[in-house]
Amino acid sequence: MLPTLQYVQSGSATSLHIASESAEALAARFGTPLYVYSQPAFEAAFARLKSAFSSVSPLLCYALKASGNIHILRKLADMGAGMDVVSGGELERAWLSGVPMDHIVFAGVGKTRVEIAAALSGKHSLLGTEARGRNGESVTTRGPVGLFNIESEGEARRIAEVASELNIVARGCIRVNPNVDAHTHKYTTTGKSENKFGIDLARVAELFDELRGVPGIQLVGIHMHLGSPIASAAPYAEAISAITPLLDRLQSSGHPISVLNIGGGYGINYGLSAPQNAEEFGAALCPLLTPLVARGIRIVLEPGRSIIAQAGVLLTRVQYVKQGQAKRFVICDAGMHTLIRPALYQAYHFIWPVSPRGGHTPTDMKPVPPAAGLEACDVVGPICESSDFLATDRVMPRVEPDDLLAVFCAGAYGMSMSFNYNDHPRPAEVLVGPDGPRLIRSRQTQMQLVINELEQSSQ
Repeated sequence: MLPTLQYVQSGSATSLHIASESAEALAARFGTPLYVYSQPAFEAAFARLKSAFSSVSPLLCYALKASGNIHILRKLADMGAGMDVVSGGELERAWLSGVPMDHIVFAGVGKTRVEIAAALSGKHSLLGTEARGRNGESVTTRGPVGLFNIESEGEARRIAEVASELNIVARGCIRVNPNVDAHTHKYTTTGKSENKFGIDLARVAELFDELRGVPGIQLVGIHMHLGSPIASAAPYAEAISAITPLLDRLQSSGHPISVLNIGGGYGINYGLSAPQNAEEFGAALCPLLTPLVARGIRIVLEPGRSIIAQAGVLLTRVQYVKQGQAKRFVICDAGMHTLIRPALYQAYHFIWPVSPRGGHTPTDMKPVPPAAGLEACDVVGPICESSDFLATDRVMPRVEPDDLLAVFCAGAYGMSMSFNYNDHPRPAEVLVGPDGPRLIRSRQTQMQLVINELEQSSQ
């Protein structure tokens, strides 16, 4: 398994431990469904990625959309991470984490005027002017974000207008759509011409010229993001090679190009395949980036999944086991409302009992073939939709009601994409660090789901 996620044997029984803490004990203490994160695991992943690209000294901006709990963000900020945000709400989380504002990159295709103003001045914070930062500082003293990733011509002009009204100059990178196929799921491909993201490569130089000298905005670089999860460095190399002549042209035309943001999306090993690791990505891409760095261009990376995915485990309690005419169903208290990736992307997550019967202890996360003592089943949730599943046709040890299952590699796009369909409260989150387990988000209560409606009905 993963270094900080191990099945530990005690006598004749084995049970899962997360960073030395018993998963059974965590579920008993905090309830289920429960997201548990290993602090040593995500800190090691961040350090490994930083080391892999050390020759080009990039600014590593963690993609907050992958998992945005403020306690996790603060640990990454302490390691020197910047933040990649895609909404005004994520912007405020990044600020509350203590990351410097000039280490925040604001991306996203639909930035509103209100969000842009909040990104330029703390006086317009979505938290209100009374908000205080991690160290007690007033939000009103907050300056602008370091960069906007600009997705359209209309957005560039809107940023310029808002910044001019605030007497601020916004720094931005134009997001280029290089029409490169990242060979990933169609819902997570972002760098092809039919995607909604970015501006056509052929149009970018002309847009730089049109916006030269426009009050309120200074274009300082190029941004690209091809999608996620991407198994090979080859699409990035193709895109960098396509963009480098554009950088040459812009610099020769007198534009102050100082940034190339190559995005994120690096794949991780969920168990079905083994994508290139951080060292292999760095070895393939740094030689292409080094000449640009020598010309004074700062490299920015936006990793998210590759830092947090393998550090997170979803613990879920079996409610019923039902034998249908065609299939056996293991019905759990977690489902698509807790982890939507299997239903939305047909994504694979390895699932195994926390305390497996029959000595069936996994050594990796690959699909398990049929064998004696194992049963085929669909692992499903309580939601009234046929798409509500965590796994289909999965072979695992026999389970019974009240058994605890672990869903691995659930740290990215798990809790951040959870929702309240059928009025199910969102799960709790626990961080396991050097000082043991700590609750970092309380389980949502049923009253919290209805309180705003009740307040309105009383008026």
